[in-house]
Amino acid sequence: MSERIVLALSGDQYACLQDCLFPGDGFEAVALLLCGHRRGDRRHRVVVREVHGIPYDECTVRSPTKVTWHPDYVAPLLERAADEGLAVIKVHSHPSGYAAFSETDDRGDRELLPMISGWLESCQVVGSVVMLPDGQMFGRVLDQDRSFRPIDCISVAADDLLFWYSDAGSLELPSFVASHAQAFDEGTIERLQRLSIGVVGASGTGSPLIEQLMRLGVGEIVIVDDDLMEDRNVNRIVNSTACDAAKNRPKVEVLSDAIRRADLGTKVVPISENLWNPEVVRSIAQCDVLFGCMDSVDGRFLLNAISAYYCIPYFDIGVRLVAGPAKEGSAEISEVCGTIHYLRPGRSSLISRELFSMQDVAEAGLRRNDPEAHGQQVRDGYIRGAEGHRPAVISVNMFASSLAVNEFLARIHPYREEPNEMYAETTFSLASMELFYEPEVGICPILGGKAGYGDVTPLLNLLELAEARPSC
Repeated sequence: MSERIVLALSGDQYACLQDCLFPGDGFEAVALLLCGHRRGDRRHRVVVREVHGIPYDECTVRSPTKVTWHPDYVAPLLERAADEGLAVIKVHSHPSGYAAFSETDDRGDRELLPMISGWLESCQVVGSVVMLPDGQMFGRVLDQDRSFRPIDCISVAADDLLFWYSDAGSLELPSFVASHAQAFDEGTIERLQRLSIGVVGASGTGSPLIEQLMRLGVGEIVIVDDDLMEDRNVNRIVNSTACDAAKNRPKVEVLSDAIRRADLGTKVVPISENLWNPEVVRSIAQCDVLFGCMDSVDGRFLLNAISAYYCIPYFDIGVRLVAGPAKEGSAEISEVCGTIHYLRPGRSSLISRELFSMQDVAEAGLRRNDPEAHGQQVRDGYIRGAEGHRPAVISVNMFASSLAVNEFLARIHPYREEPNEMYAETTFSLASMELFYEPEVGICPILGGKAGYGDVTPLLNLLELAEARPSC
């Protein structure tokens, strides 16, 4: 096992763990996590599907420095993990705040983890994690040679985005970050350097967003867009030229070249493919954070599903510029607005927030896969006509993308007067010069229960991705 290991939890799973492991009596407690996964070429995400706290009365020993339990209680959980190909992570508390594995932990893990690994009889990850009273977590996994290796990163997709690294403080900060390090502490800057951020959509809002992420010092940006440059794109794609449009260069290629020329240390992974490609889904599912910069309903739904299944926080950007009928040769603008949605795995979705319905998703899928059939259904009145190209102005797109980046920064380094839970949805109107925000409400009946499912067959339980094959 040589790939980078990331353990990812939803905010609700994290809160459940805290309640279970710190009941207030000062004694250690323990839980088992059953996890899905996405093992990729860049990292292996172990994504928590279920949290099972071991009842205190099932523990044979509970003290301030030790916890043991009867193996019969966890046997059914291990059988399920073996049957369903799930990873198993043991989590216990250190009420004293001791920020390392103790000798007692070492002895217990040397006995327990190989036993669990043998029970699973597969290549699934088996590991051990400690939670401290302040919520910090650190852990290790059992390697193939029965030795331990650290979990490289533990992340929590809650209202605040939490990331703990096994080698925190080891990166050298580049000189160009000095100015924004004055606003954000060095720990935040280091987290930015370590993050892999997926951006789907490389045009209006996507290109200025990518520019900002690069200049903030983000470690890796995965860019997905299958479109080619055209003349009409040059007015809103940062760093593009008329020559790029004349050559019909892929948009991701144009932006990737700009990142490489800047030479600020950001690695770029350009993917000039549609998101509805199993291999693209697999690549995006390895990221730590997702940004959606798309107009398409089906693309936004798919990215929301990836966010849920692989426990990745998702920022969705939508812009609407409404121009009325032309008067005396020029159109009259009636509204300039946009919305930034922050989606937490396991909570609400773009569907439950009523941005679109599953019928809209199906219609958009038909248009993408069979334009002729879609056109016929529009003509027959079964589907409403699709909009053409919307008006686009770079200043509006930059405003929206900046709002999204600041929303992201506020969640990795909270700085607002009110808690982040109040800002699940932020809408701006440049016509009235106002900002409106809404808190998180409800759980999506379609995606809410899919947090941490990881790789399934078919991928994301979507038949269109049925050719995907889960890898071990």
